[in-house]
Amino acid sequence: MLMRNRSTSVSVVVAVLCSFAGLASPAAHAQKAPEYRVDPFWPKRLPNKWSMQQVVDIYVDKDDHIWAINRADDARPDELGAMTTPPRTECCVLGPEVLEFDADGNVLRAWGSQTYVPGWPGRLQTIGVDRDLNVYLSGTMPGDSIIKFTQEGKFLSDFGHRGPKVPASQVKQDNQQTAIFPPGIAAFDFDEAAREIYIPDGFLNKRVLVYDMDTGAFKRGWGGHGIPLSEIDNDPTPPYDVSGPPPDQKQFAPALHCAHPSRDGFVYVCERGSDRIQVFTKQGKFVKQFWIHPSTEARGPHCGGIWSMTDPPCGTVYNLTLSTDPQQKYLLVADGTNNMVWILNRADGAVLGSFGGNGRYAGQLHWIDSIAMDSKGNVYTGEVEDGKRIQKFVPVTANQTSSR
Repeated sequence: MLMRNRSTSVSVVVAVLCSFAGLASPAAHAQKAPEYRVDPFWPKRLPNKWSMQQVVDIYVDKDDHIWAINRADDARPDELGAMTTPPRTECCVLGPEVLEFDADGNVLRAWGSQTYVPGWPGRLQTIGVDRDLNVYLSGTMPGDSIIKFTQEGKFLSDFGHRGPKVPASQVKQDNQQTAIFPPGIAAFDFDEAAREIYIPDGFLNKRVLVYDMDTGAFKRGWGGHGIPLSEIDNDPTPPYDVSGPPPDQKQFAPALHCAHPSRDGFVYVCERGSDRIQVFTKQGKFVKQFWIHPSTEARGPHCGGIWSMTDPPCGTVYNLTLSTDPQQKYLLVADGTNNMVWILNRADGAVLGSFGGNGRYAGQLHWIDSIAMDSKGNVYTGEVEDGKRIQKFVPVTANQTSSR
């Protein structure tokens, strides 16, 4: 009995150390990771000389149509030469900011721009499509909220809770109020069965909030490790220490990039500011946490943003998708600093495999920011900064593997 307990303890220690290092534990190697190959011909060329801009978010609807944000804010003049009078170049022009693709990569619908309707987000960030094929959009500028459209782009409603349109420098952290979102709404996801919408309010604040999906009424919220809203501090987050084990701080560390509910009643929160995923029940009870490549600096004064020429990006958990098999066995994590997709065993967070790598060839990634999976297991990734593309990765079968 003593030897059995000692062996178990050693296994747990090894698993914990491997988790700190962002590696799979030895037991995880018994489970084969899914494999993927890029489809270099997906999607097809955009029509009408439209340019592809930053693909900041992707959503797969119930019909396996792929919706993508084609964020136009950072388009460069050399990408828009056909818009001048007379045209300077053969291509391109600024395209619509919402694109819908079919499984073959054809554009089915496209609409939206910064002047499309009043209240259009100042800087688009997240897209979602409900089971009735209504489309929801949110943004990250002060005064932005969530707006709802039909599939064809007809405006339906505004979620509200808008903060004042002021310079971002004037927006202050306040984790206790729930009436407005002064920094905008960076991310959201649905629990349609409960008619609830989850909002990780964590570009400035440090919390997850849940609202009624139809009325916009506040229902509940929590902070890191499930602490109540009243216990969340409004202080700056200390820098990330990469010299030892990852800091297991109680408070969330901005930025929070996602909150995705699973079919079996859990919520997976992307805490980019700590290189980790925190897992909760839908009522906000803390369950467990996984670190993703924690040796990567997650936050601090030397972390750059889009277009920073001096400081690199930081953090590893930009977004994630749960696999679409019945058990949702895997988490696929978009790491925009290492430009990898990490494949995790959802049960214990063990890293089983990965794909990607920094670069601009097909199958490589440059500043991956979004990821989604369709019902057939195809994975779609979106890139921002000057990556500016959407890619499709197809599951590799045993026959395909042996023929390569």
